[in-house]
Amino acid sequence: MAEITLHAEAGRTTGTRPSGRLRSEGRIPGIVYGHGMSPMPVSVDGRALRSALTTDAGLNALLSLDVGGASHLTMAREIQRHPVRGTVTHVDFQIVRRDEIVSADVSVILVGEAEAVHRSDGVVEHQLYSLTVHATPDRIPTSIEVDISGMQIGDAIRVEDLKLPEGVTTDTDPEEAVVIASASTLAAEVEAIETEAEEAAAEAAAEAGEGAEGAAGAEGGADAAADAAGSQG
Repeated sequence: MAEITLHAEAGRTTGTRPSGRLRSEGRIPGIVYGHGMSPMPVSVDGRALRSALTTDAGLNALLSLDVGGASHLTMAREIQRHPVRGTVTHVDFQIVRRDEIVSADVSVILVGEAEAVHRSDGVVEHQLYSLTVHATPDRIPTSIEVDISGMQIGDAIRVEDLKLPEGVTTDTDPEEAVVIASASTLAAEVEAIETEAEEAAAEAAAEAGEGAEGAAGAEGGADAAADAAGSQG
């Protein structure tokens, strides 16, 4: 994963009002910490930060943070956003080493078309949208692709079926479903209605058969009684 250089200014005044003034000037307040370094308040240009975090790596981008001539390899670990506008209001930069294992959330993307499922009027249900992985910073994948083209109704792809890149692991339950191919709700309802109708028809036929047997028995009894009366006469 390529590193993105981001310039930061140290020595900002902390607090709500100073942070608000920084934002009005187009800068985002933040803090740098990690590996024994005392937390250092900084600010970065808002446009530069947005550009750095909208590459293919997304929030997992490796940022070479230049603070007053000193370079720190960091990742944006916590980003606070405005509750309405969604704009970044604060960012935490965690210092990392190239040889250490870090954790990151990676998007799970479905690729291909489950044609067999669609032909049967089924649906593909995407269950797991991101996966927490562990790897050195340079090995964190930008995304994890899941090929669904071979799926049929009743199939499921689970975490244990994912092909993670070399050096990448996860602690997520291997049995957790990533994607499931199932019959559509409408198809299931139609099948249930048809089954219910078949059962009702079978029950009606059985009742009709019992009624016919009872009528035949009654008619036979009447004939026997008539024969007996005739012989007495």
